[in-house]
Amino acid sequence: MSQPATTFTAKDVPHGPDMVWVPGGHFLMGSNDHYPEEAPAHRVEVDGFWIDRYAVTNADFAVFVAETGHVTVAEKAPDPTDYPGADPDLLVPASVVFTPPPGPVSLSDHMAWWSLIPGANWRHPRGPDSDLTGIDAHPAVHVAWADVQAYASWAGKSLPTEAEWEYAARGGSRGTEYAWGKDLTPGGAHMANVWQGDFPVRNLAADGYEWTAPVGSFPANGYGIFDMIGNVWEWTADWWVPHGELTHTCCGPGEPRGGDQSASVAPGTNIPRRVMKGGSFLCAANYCRRYRPAARMPQEVDTSTCHLGFRCIVRS
Repeated sequence: MSQPATTFTAKDVPHGPDMVWVPGGHFLMGSNDHYPEEAPAHRVEVDGFWIDRYAVTNADFAVFVAETGHVTVAEKAPDPTDYPGADPDLLVPASVVFTPPPGPVSLSDHMAWWSLIPGANWRHPRGPDSDLTGIDAHPAVHVAWADVQAYASWAGKSLPTEAEWEYAARGGSRGTEYAWGKDLTPGGAHMANVWQGDFPVRNLAADGYEWTAPVGSFPANGYGIFDMIGNVWEWTADWWVPHGELTHTCCGPGEPRGGDQSASVAPGTNIPRRVMKGGSFLCAANYCRRYRPAARMPQEVDTSTCHLGFRCIVRS
């Protein structure tokens, strides 16, 4: 059973939006029924914590940037010494943007719909010719790990662990596939901003949104938290490891944590990865059905994208 949400207002946390109290407890983390990286499901216990009711928005991030002068990773040219052998033409300020292909493509080739776009960043989410007009209340995207860490530090907060994030996303539900129950669209109602149609070619936008949605556009979960499923993936603090290893590494009473940095490095690179959770507006029934609390993916810490944002927590 979910417990009543408790509001934690901006005056209680420096620079923070409203927050919600998530009472401590135990839950079954992961899933044995979907993608292999989610298994095995296992019992986890977490302590209570406060969590942002909404993902950090463009308006929130703009205040942070105005007060600190922070320049995001996407707004800076990469250091060539970090990328030996890289094409110098690619070492420019840029970020990754979804670019729909003109026709059907193999779903095994994600490069068919992802492009590294020079000039794309949090201020220009679809590329250099776009801006934030009309989307102040949408989640801030094109934020790499260093950017979300900087924001959290400025706000006096932290990034959630994978276990904390998943526990909060479930909203007190027990054993359901989705945070709200057993059906993706109960009674025909859209509960999250995800892709309807044939990904990556045709988005029917039956939920009302082809791209990101303003935070709070869909119903809150049982804890009163919005948009932890769909809209944008969200960073967590844990290094990526296979889910089975989480049962062997714990910090605190029953709370699993990701492995060490070296174990998280992407194959063929020297770039470590963190866990991201929740799925995004690009998750579809025919591809990446990760609009579920148990779903997880690795994300290189130096990379930002148009479908990845974050929210913060405060531990009691």
